Amino acid sequence: MSRSLHVSEHDDEAEPGLPAPLPAGERLLWRGRPDWRLLARHGFHWRWFALYFAVLVLWRGASSLLDGVGVLTALATSVWTLPLAALALGFISGLAWLVARNTVYTLTDRRIVMRVGIVLTVTFNLPLRRIDTARLHPLPNGAGDVALVLHADDRIGYLHLWPHVRPFRFNRTEPMLCALPDAANVARLLGDALAQSAAAPARTTATEPPARQAHAAPAHPDMARAA
Repeated sequence: MSRSLHVSEHDDEAEPGLPAPLPAGERLLWRGRPDWRLLARHGFHWRWFALYFAVLVLWRGASSLLDGVGVLTALATSVWTLPLAALALGFISGLAWLVARNTVYTLTDRRIVMRVGIVLTVTFNLPLRRIDTARLHPLPNGAGDVALVLHADDRIGYLHLWPHVRPFRFNRTEPMLCALPDAANVARLLGDALAQSAAAPARTTATEPPARQAHAAPAHPDMARAA
């Protein structure tokens, strides 16, 4: 399954999320991006922050009442936190929207391409042969995250990937296709592609440069390329 994505800031891309056209013989299996609402709620913990501010408002009001002040005074001492709560929750929502808007995930029968970044755009090129396994972390209604376990000798910096990374995996980072509304379907497509890649003979394409063309950031030469 694929769907067309238009990102005006990246009109120079050969295809959405790809710095160059797919080589002959490589098939597009799926293309998508995070859902910003899912990302805000589950990736950036919007609901926990909302709960924190709700508790803070109630605690301030209750403390004032216990101190013997009137109801109006208790309300006044609590209301001052509402603009702060709105600012914080609005920031989280805006950040999630920007991340989703500037992200494109592409799955082909040979690799996963992650075009990420708000200010500085980076494209991570992950050949399927360098992925040990994929793990689905489901959310309600078929949504979820798909974490990618790379070969043990491959490394990408946690901060380079964030927030497209499985939380708290610092020593061996796991790139993650996050907040996908159709994560169950993507996991199925990726599982089939990984199985077919493992069964196929080794091949070298224009998307998998030799070591002398590698960039310095990741351990494996195929892992990343700046857009």
